[in-house]
Amino acid sequence: MTASSSQSSAPSLLRCLRDVGAAEQVLDQLANRTTGDTQQQAQATVNGILTQVRQQGDRALIELTQRFDHFRPEPLQVAPTLLEQAWTNTSNDLRDALELAHRRIQDFHQRQRPKDLEIEGVHGERLGRRWRPVLRAGLYVPGGRAAYPSTVLMNAVPARAAGVDRIVMATPAGPDGEVNQTVLAAAHLAGVHEVYRIGGAQAIAALAFGTETVPRVDVISGPGNIFVTLAKKAVVGQVGIDSLAGPSEVLVIADHTARVEQVAADLLAQAEHDPLAAAILLTTEQTLADALPAELERQLEGHPREGICRQSLQDWGVIVVCDNLETCAGLSDRFAPEHLELLVERPQHLADRILNAGAIFIGPWSPEAVGDYLAGPNHTLPTCGTARFSGALSVETFMRHTSLIAFNRAALEATGRAVEELARSEGLHSHANSVHLRLS
Repeated sequence: MTASSSQSSAPSLLRCLRDVGAAEQVLDQLANRTTGDTQQQAQATVNGILTQVRQQGDRALIELTQRFDHFRPEPLQVAPTLLEQAWTNTSNDLRDALELAHRRIQDFHQRQRPKDLEIEGVHGERLGRRWRPVLRAGLYVPGGRAAYPSTVLMNAVPARAAGVDRIVMATPAGPDGEVNQTVLAAAHLAGVHEVYRIGGAQAIAALAFGTETVPRVDVISGPGNIFVTLAKKAVVGQVGIDSLAGPSEVLVIADHTARVEQVAADLLAQAEHDPLAAAILLTTEQTLADALPAELERQLEGHPREGICRQSLQDWGVIVVCDNLETCAGLSDRFAPEHLELLVERPQHLADRILNAGAIFIGPWSPEAVGDYLAGPNHTLPTCGTARFSGALSVETFMRHTSLIAFNRAALEATGRAVEELARSEGLHSHANSVHLRLS
């Protein structure tokens, strides 16, 4: 797995590597870009917030929101009539787009609902697994740099498909105390009628522990900044979570068929999310690598989020020139990207080779943006290498399964002696006796 033996002089906007060993080290660094002293400091802040909310309830939510978001959230809940009003005031074109996204996401997720399992054993015993929704789900929808109605749909739709009875949403408001109107409109469309205008670690604490106003939930889903993520990590065990989402990332594999303007646009589509977002190109084409920095500069002219894009690309952007697509695939699997785009001549063939990715976008007509908004599969995906062992948010996130075991006399007689032997081997007398008494 080598391409060539030296590293090129770095372009002004992002690094270009030609040595695969060096590329592996850089990709490992990118996967761990949220660790270190910053995380430790943030964790201390989060721990204090969690304790304050647990002890003081609504009073803590009001004080913390005033401190961090500069308004007093009184009342904490957005009036349900304002959700319907937001939908009514949404433009026809945007409503059409939201409805299209909702239909496609709903259709995909309804097909995910797991089926109960029932098996009859050789002695007549019945074994099974039964799926049921959690009673209450909490959705976190981030704000700050942008509003995310798409996140409302991607979290609410699978919760609804799972059959969750009570869905509540927490989302930060602006300094004027108002929640983004499109976010509220999306909540109305998705059937979420209980929205609280709180954000950050304090919102996660409220959902996990409950307050006088905010109900305690069983599962919390939705992405957020480092404080939200660390808060979710801290409350695991008190409540279930979907995942520990880090900053977003895209990895593009491109060959001679890729167009430089499409590659640049797709990398910028990720970089504009956050200064910690990672944008990576693995390519077999030196000419593409050489042309990309200039094309990025061209597309950044007049870009409304130019500063965020530049910081992301300069800190966490990289180009790796490889000898072949097999090398590209190996590096991609090592990084395990959240989003993987295949801009190659035989994209499906390469997709079949890939082992680790949150979502794979196959071919030039599948930009990652369609997955973000309305393709159907969920856009809440594993980041920072966790695609090695986890996948997208799904209907199962909001469900739990129960094992069912119904032995009859014949089944216990056929297997009980083995149970006794196993129990005695572990020194558990009463385990063995509970079977022996029945058989005698």
